[in-house]
Amino acid sequence: MAESMKGLKRTCRCAEVTKADIGKKVTLMGWVQKSRNKGGIIFVDLRDRSGIMQIIFENGPISEEGFEKAAKLRSEFVIAVEGEVMARSGAVNENLATGELEVKAESLRILSEAETPPFPIEEDSKTREELRLKYRYLDLRRPDIQRNLIMRSKVAMLTREFMSKEGFLEIETPMLTKSTPEGARDYLVPSRVHPGSFYALPQSPQLFKQLLMCSGYDRYIQIVKCFRDEDLRADRQPEFTQIDLEMSFVEQDDVIAVNEGFLQRVFKEVLDVDIQLPLPRMTWQDAMDKYGSDKPDVRFGFEIRDISDIAKNCSFKVFKDTVENGGTVRLINVNGYADKFPRKEIDKLGEFVKTYRAKGLAWMKLAADGSMTSSFAKFLSEDEIAAIKERAGAKENDLLFVVADADWQTAAVALGALRCELAKRLGLAKKDDFKLLWVTEFPQFEYSEEENRLVAMHHPFTAPMDEDIPLLDTDPAKVRAKAYDIILNGCELGGGSIRIHDPELQTKMFEALGFTEEKAKEQFGHLITAFSYGAPPHGGLAYGLDRLCMLLAGLDSIRDVIAFPKVQNASDLMMNCPDIVDDKQLDDLSIAVTRVEEEPEA
Repeated sequence: MAESMKGLKRTCRCAEVTKADIGKKVTLMGWVQKSRNKGGIIFVDLRDRSGIMQIIFENGPISEEGFEKAAKLRSEFVIAVEGEVMARSGAVNENLATGELEVKAESLRILSEAETPPFPIEEDSKTREELRLKYRYLDLRRPDIQRNLIMRSKVAMLTREFMSKEGFLEIETPMLTKSTPEGARDYLVPSRVHPGSFYALPQSPQLFKQLLMCSGYDRYIQIVKCFRDEDLRADRQPEFTQIDLEMSFVEQDDVIAVNEGFLQRVFKEVLDVDIQLPLPRMTWQDAMDKYGSDKPDVRFGFEIRDISDIAKNCSFKVFKDTVENGGTVRLINVNGYADKFPRKEIDKLGEFVKTYRAKGLAWMKLAADGSMTSSFAKFLSEDEIAAIKERAGAKENDLLFVVADADWQTAAVALGALRCELAKRLGLAKKDDFKLLWVTEFPQFEYSEEENRLVAMHHPFTAPMDEDIPLLDTDPAKVRAKAYDIILNGCELGGGSIRIHDPELQTKMFEALGFTEEKAKEQFGHLITAFSYGAPPHGGLAYGLDRLCMLLAGLDSIRDVIAFPKVQNASDLMMNCPDIVDDKQLDDLSIAVTRVEEEPEA
């Protein structure tokens, strides 16, 4: 039978007790981490979100009845203990903040008994994630998960504090809004009072924050839930949280300056890491050419080099024909690590780049003794080999990997993925080595093979570079955008742009994206109309709060910084949802459902 805590008041959390409290009486409450009965003395580790305190139960300080209750304590019982803080009489535990202290119990109340949990409540659990997420309320008791969520709370509070001092207003935007055709699939919400009509959950507050700028609010901030019905991976969730902001009367440098100050503050306050400003900047084209990615990881080298000019007249037909037909030949130099990659591993890397649409991987290995082996050198003259080595900066114990492809972007992306894979295998991408940079001047459009047309690389409201506006009519594929992403260690932390505020230019943008006048008015007429009443120049940025916290904590999955995440198929194992609803609810919503039977597992 659970006991009442009436008349008791917790004086502090477990790990808030210090040496200064020795000799004082405290009242602690929490969960039993473990209990060890040594006969005349019982040791209990009491846990709460702050940490662990060792509690000592022995006859004398505690009554015989209290001692008998202490003997019944098991893992995850919830208890309240009153007692005196003392220096540890036994060995000091250097792994605990309270390792030099203990509390000698004078009274004990069992507030709640507990069944044996389905897995141990412990740091760095080896329990499979599916089981932990089914019992997420238990998993959330683990100290490492609690530290993650405490850090996330700190980041959110720092965000509000910093942005408030910078003059930002926190304004909420609607969760039930209009479905738009751009971006990922919307989550739809049926309307009971408008049968057959649907709201959409917002993929972002993009239109609303631009309308707030039209309304004169100048600087807006919101920590907001967003929803995208897309295929998931370790750093994606169907519902995620953005730090969303927008500013009026600004250019790109103004938005970047505010956000650099914000990031500098977060890294200092959360990790005690000093970020030097201004952060480096790199155009999208340079990022793709040097790193094969629009979110380059610059913690290590292996930069991509273009050798097309050497290859176009070389003796190796594969290289020569590729360049003559408008393609490219590029390489990376794995400086100083040739001895780490035997031929078998090199062949596996050849298969790896094929997953990025490369047709193959040529290589040249320079051994420490000066000898050379290669998949293609026998087809080249000594001068051609020397020219490639010089371009690569090759020396002893270097390994060159070469990709030739008709499409420069395919070659660049394949080598970019390869350089990251190599750094991972070699342990060069240290999680505590934080490298931030901006990538700017993204293409305005990208070609969608699925839709067989140009689509907006960011979104349709991104302003083109002023000098590229004429290209909207003549060569839209060459238009650069006033868009910028903030990158941390090969991950996109956030992205933004200067927006279009001229209704004529916005209409032209919709035309370039293939919208008819009627379709543009149907989907975005409210924005174009708002612009016609006087819109300020404006721009903004949105961070993925989950991803930022994941990287700050040195984790690989955003599920570890979200209290109640969903799994790969977007289901919640704890709540067992999504789930079917009863027919009356469907009738109220004027919805008929076709039941699809799940195929049995093989």
